Amino acid sequence: MRKLAISTTSALLLPLPLADAFNATTIKHKTQKLVNPELSSEIVAHGFLLWVSMGVLMPLGIITIRVCSSGRRENCGRRLKMLFYAHVALQMLAVGLVTAAAVMSIKNFENAFNNNHQKIGLGLYGMTWLQPLIGYCRPQRGSKRRSLWFFVHWILGTATSLLGIINIYTGLHAYHIKIGRSVSIWTMAFTAQVCLIALLYLFQDKWDYIMKKQGVILENNNVGLITPTTSTNTNNVQLNSSKNNRELSAPCLEAMTV
Repeated sequence: MRKLAISTTSALLLPLPLADAFNATTIKHKTQKLVNPELSSEIVAHGFLLWVSMGVLMPLGIITIRVCSSGRRENCGRRLKMLFYAHVALQMLAVGLVTAAAVMSIKNFENAFNNNHQKIGLGLYGMTWLQPLIGYCRPQRGSKRRSLWFFVHWILGTATSLLGIINIYTGLHAYHIKIGRSVSIWTMAFTAQVCLIALLYLFQDKWDYIMKKQGVILENNNVGLITPTTSTNTNNVQLNSSKNNRELSAPCLEAMTV
């Protein structure tokens, strides 16, 4: 009788793990079925807007202002202003796309803020809208508050861009959980894009060094070819160049204060 009771109990308890697994699978399928095609398309559009804004436009805007403010005298005048306004245009376009994505999220999605993607996204919305206000309120060059403003503007812009990239990864993971589709290809594509932007940033940061090294090599190669007359002419050219640089310094500073 004892063996019979044990066998009966085992037979009754054995299906329970299978039942739990079946219920979990059923719940998962039901959750995925609740996401209709229209909502799925809205999620994709939301992700695309944030991918373009925080994954492309904001980093490119940072690289543009780095080129603009790297102290290159050859970028004086019109070219310097073009770089500055390109930075402003890229950042404002990014803010517009982020705003559209935020409106779409508030209107169509369940914002319970129970996952990292929604929590980080809420903070990013505030940081994204605060950054252009700080940029607009910049003090004049030479002001005592200019250094503090530059630090705040720089640290907030960098943090916003980095958090935006991180949140794109969390968004891809949330999409996989919500819809049940693989996002491996999109994750690899975005990683390749981030690496490309990082290389572009490092390249522009070292561009001056590369050009100076190239100039030194060319100068060393031409040292033996310079005659005394040529040396005199070269000195005159250098004096004229120094004079022109002094004359161009004022337009450069004016362009940087636009």
